[in-house]
Amino acid sequence: MDGLRSREFGASADGAWTSEAPARVWLPAEAPLDMPRHGLAEDGAPPPVPRPRGLALRRTVMLTATLGLSLLAFLTPARVYAEDGFTALEIIALCLFSALIIPLSGWFCSAFAGLVLQIVRGDRDHFEFPERPRRPQVRTALLMPLYNEDAGAAFARLARIDQGLRDLDAAGAFDLFILSDSTCPEAAEAEWAAFHSFRLSAACRTFYRRRETNTERKAGNIADWVRRFGGAYPHMVILDADSLMSGDTLLHLVDAMERNPRAGLIQTAPAIINAETLYQRVQQFGVRLYGRVAATGLAWWTGPESAYFGHNAIVRVRAFAESCGLPVLPGRKPLGGHVMSHDSVEAAYLRRQGWSVHMTGALPGSYEEAPPGLQAFLARDRRWCQGNMQHIRLLTAAGLHPMSRLQMLIGVMAYLASPLWFLALLTGLIIQFQTEPRLLEISTLHGWRTIVEPRQDGLVVIWMAALSWFLLFGPKLFGSLLALGRRRDREAFGGAGFILPGVALEMVMSMVMAPIMMVSHTRMLIEIFSGRDSGWRPQQREAGRMRWSEAFAAHAWEVRAGVVFAAALLARPDLTLVFLPIVLPLLAAPAISLLGSRTTIGAAARRAGFLLTPEELDLVPRPARERRPVSVPSPAGLAGALPEAA
Repeated sequence: MDGLRSREFGASADGAWTSEAPARVWLPAEAPLDMPRHGLAEDGAPPPVPRPRGLALRRTVMLTATLGLSLLAFLTPARVYAEDGFTALEIIALCLFSALIIPLSGWFCSAFAGLVLQIVRGDRDHFEFPERPRRPQVRTALLMPLYNEDAGAAFARLARIDQGLRDLDAAGAFDLFILSDSTCPEAAEAEWAAFHSFRLSAACRTFYRRRETNTERKAGNIADWVRRFGGAYPHMVILDADSLMSGDTLLHLVDAMERNPRAGLIQTAPAIINAETLYQRVQQFGVRLYGRVAATGLAWWTGPESAYFGHNAIVRVRAFAESCGLPVLPGRKPLGGHVMSHDSVEAAYLRRQGWSVHMTGALPGSYEEAPPGLQAFLARDRRWCQGNMQHIRLLTAAGLHPMSRLQMLIGVMAYLASPLWFLALLTGLIIQFQTEPRLLEISTLHGWRTIVEPRQDGLVVIWMAALSWFLLFGPKLFGSLLALGRRRDREAFGGAGFILPGVALEMVMSMVMAPIMMVSHTRMLIEIFSGRDSGWRPQQREAGRMRWSEAFAAHAWEVRAGVVFAAALLARPDLTLVFLPIVLPLLAAPAISLLGSRTTIGAAARRAGFLLTPEELDLVPRPARERRPVSVPSPAGLAGALPEAA
């Protein structure tokens, strides 16, 4: 059985049948690889790695543009508040505004850089992916961790990956590993049955292992595989249960790793597919339309210290083994214990050991799926929030590259921005309540009428809100302009008549979701810093039928916050223009969550032509000739030709 060990069928080492109890294992011979744990301290600076030309200049431009834009945004409220002298609350408001506007400006400038690069050089990036990747010289492992997932759906995605590699005559260069952490007996039984059905027809060699204990969750699952089998594989591609990657993309990733021996990790920019509900469709359309400029800009200035999302990425196995044995953080959960958001830490640790970490937005064919509704997304986001708060303790870890620290800080600020925004709104309200609105009598055709004259500090609130929205939605505008301005992309989305309605609906939905996310993240942080652990629950991937009572219970905090702001507006109606986009979504949060999770509404939006993507329209741009790897032999011939280790 080519070195396989199958205790499920009771096969002993010499091939004789035994009565040993099934263990649900179908594995190759082990190839152990040492993977030591690394603490928070590390002597010395990170070793240098190959860097793109002009990287220091790129980062200088990004820093200058971000600080310059932030300063321009800051000057207007600072000048108005300074006219009558700063009060304590005004100083607090300016500090909160600065803490929010700097990351927003950075996000805006990064996306603008991505837009410029896309216009100037298209999809070409640091790796200069050839049209036809070279023949794989080694075997690559594709790892799909499972945790109480829908086995049928997961293996259907694997079947598409396997078929894509078969079509390119490259299946012999890849081995598939299903790494189960499932605790539900029914889920495990379904996995085992689906595995055997899949294995019989798969072109790639396929293996299955179910862990008896779930130590360290997904990070521990991957580490267990590395320690047992990593010595046989130079590269591994890490997937999620909802991941899908084309054979062409996989071959390009392997080729890029072979051409760049100091590359420890290359992260693709996954698009979202298979959206059914309105919430999923909004996410799918937004990521597909705007994601390219975001990924291109991020890759441009982060260079070899870029981001890792934990899936849809290729990793050099030996680099991962020597670098990414994660520490156990001191103290109790939720901030102590095993690292939850392991991906950012693994990227930082790879760079600390002298390996580069890259992002590429130049490869299509990398996909994932979105949670079916807002509540399912927030349940997943709760775990991410807790994991990112653990990174606060890792920001000062010795030996990390400054850009790695910045990447983790960006992840922390993604959640801390919500309570800062909430506090900024409350501070602005309190400042307004300390000053009475000034009444002004104006002459009309029918006599005199009294109106409320806007105060200078009231205009400051409007300025802050308007500028924040502009910086937040600027990257969406850039992505839209890119698609509308390029004939290939415009046709892929079905033309401007499909793009513009989708952009309008997506932006409206994003504005509606923003205040809900603000309150939800604030609640998460209060719970985390109060000592509440998120646990580890299976991720909801299929749309369910949410009841109104469940929706109101899930969004009670948002409704209460909306009531507070609405009461304030009754006393100060002159602020309605500023706060209405905040108040209405909060009050309607249960309805938004419930209706957004309905497949019927998502289907209606699709039939009406809203939020359509090239994959749905079947108008994805295809190359002039089929991309096939150079001189890739058949799977049978390749099985014995590739070395088992680098």
